[in-house]
Amino acid sequence: MSIDIKFPDGAVRQFDKGVTGLAIAEGISKGLAKKAVAVKVNGAEWDLTRPIEEDAAFEIITRDTPAGLDILRHDAAHVLAQAVQELFPGTQVTFGPVTEDGFYYDFARDEPFSTGDFEKIEKRMREIVDADLPIIRQVWNKEDAIAHFKSIGEIYKAETIDEVIKPGEPITIYSHGDKWGDLCRGPHLPSTGRLGKGFKLMKLAGAYWRGDQKNQQLQRIYGTAWSDEKQLAEYLQRVEEAEKRDHRKLGRAMDLFHMQEEGRGMVFWHEKGLTLWRTIEAYVRRRLDAAGYVEVRTPQVLDRVFWEKSGHWDKYRPNMFVCETVEGEELSLKPMNCPGHVQIFKFGQKSYRDLPLRMAEFGACHRYEPSGSLHGLMRVRAFTQDDAHIFCREDQIESETTAFIKLAKSIHSDFGLTTDHIALATRPEVRAGSDEFWDKAEAQMLAAARAAGVEPVIAEGDGAFYAPKLDFVIKDAIGRMWTCGTIQLDYVLPDRLDAEYVGEDGQKHRPVMLHRAILGSLERFIGILIENCAGAFPMWLAPVQVVVATITSDAEAYAHEAAAELRKAGLRVHVDAANEKINYKVREHSLAKIPVIAVVGRNEAADRKLALRRLGGDAQQVVTLEEAKALLASEALAPDQR
Repeated sequence: MSIDIKFPDGAVRQFDKGVTGLAIAEGISKGLAKKAVAVKVNGAEWDLTRPIEEDAAFEIITRDTPAGLDILRHDAAHVLAQAVQELFPGTQVTFGPVTEDGFYYDFARDEPFSTGDFEKIEKRMREIVDADLPIIRQVWNKEDAIAHFKSIGEIYKAETIDEVIKPGEPITIYSHGDKWGDLCRGPHLPSTGRLGKGFKLMKLAGAYWRGDQKNQQLQRIYGTAWSDEKQLAEYLQRVEEAEKRDHRKLGRAMDLFHMQEEGRGMVFWHEKGLTLWRTIEAYVRRRLDAAGYVEVRTPQVLDRVFWEKSGHWDKYRPNMFVCETVEGEELSLKPMNCPGHVQIFKFGQKSYRDLPLRMAEFGACHRYEPSGSLHGLMRVRAFTQDDAHIFCREDQIESETTAFIKLAKSIHSDFGLTTDHIALATRPEVRAGSDEFWDKAEAQMLAAARAAGVEPVIAEGDGAFYAPKLDFVIKDAIGRMWTCGTIQLDYVLPDRLDAEYVGEDGQKHRPVMLHRAILGSLERFIGILIENCAGAFPMWLAPVQVVVATITSDAEAYAHEAAAELRKAGLRVHVDAANEKINYKVREHSLAKIPVIAVVGRNEAADRKLALRRLGGDAQQVVTLEEAKALLASEALAPDQR
């Protein structure tokens, strides 16, 4: 008996009933079969060796695709678990999911692992791969599976099956030959040998069963896995480079900021860090002024009634800092600026002639983030957004969105960041508004992106609860992707907070509200900038742009005079007249990433000159003080001022 298999190009071919994905791939090409890791059958991922019993849409998943990498990483997690249990008898396995660039497995073991164990675990993993054990899929019933895992002492697996699996629901077990097996929905490779050697264990961490600190503590081993050893080597090189660029280390070394336990998720900005902050803020403010925005400021603390009306109380209450006054008021530090901006819009009657109204705020917000999720400047509890809301008519959505896309891409470019792509985030499962509203709003955002010459990547289900959005994904100097900047189309909040304008027909209408940010959180953006530049900021951003360094004490008076003149030209200048050798000074200021070191000795003082040394270069450029003022002041201009 034959079945029809439909391929992605629309072609339909007949095969014997029970044919496997691997057999189909081998029939097409031996090379394709070698790269295949799984198949899609009617949209569901299947093992290559699983028989196909009926007509189906069919697609081959190869190891060099995102879906293929996820499968490789899941297999690597299983190989890790087998290796650990063979090397450390009595260890129980819990869960081992895929992560963004690898995998982890949580283990229950009385004795602690150490990173010193990684070498022998990896050695055993390679032996399991070399053994090329067949990976066998079995379907069990709930009762037999519970009994099996209890019999081998795997209480976590037994508990999971008992609580999660419904009676009569089939359970899949994947085993590596007769050596090892685990509860898993799959799919997996046909054998361990097809995993290859492109994996490595990375770090240890603590965890809790089901993420609940009341439960037993577990030990988590993280690893990474790639299509081949070349990709692994490239990834490890990126990790090494990222560690050198870690904004937390550079922030301390460059005296920009610090964080401490007594203020978790809060930033202590030092003089140089705040100078960087204010430079960025001033630049963005100029760009917004030029683009027709008005700047406002709203209260830090508002009554819960605002958040109830907006819908944020139900959605974000666990992440809000809330307090009750002695008079019984329940107040919240604002987690976002939106409701406050609506209140300003509502103050006084608005006409259709007032629209679009582009309202901006460098708004300080607070959100409670679990302590385990905090990460330097990238994830904080107190942050400032370059936030703005555009109140407009429906016929202005496309032109306003198009203008914003161009502005955001220009600003990102000025900071040395490349827009890799823009994602259209569509309706999430939990959302406000009808399907008709979402159909309309998503279509409007798609049309606006295309009008700006952008074909967005669809991010299913990633929209805000009240609106679809366009998210900007930027690429940094070492190829990492960051979501930075967004515009969200919102019909819901103006309705909930009763915002109105008088239309050309004399009737009252609801405005459309476009929520937008370009940098997002300034804290996070500065973290991205530090890592993108490895601390070596372009001249216009550098907190200290020039250090005037003396060779001898005879030149100290001239060094201060030269610094004063450079400051008059608008430069940020420090003087180093310490009793140290000039080579030492040059080395120290180079490590501090100062763009220009102006060296002065007796000759320079006598001739009123400066010997300029650029960061990363050995050559000196000797110029007069007047020439230095003009040259360096020009270099220090922000991109919008040139």
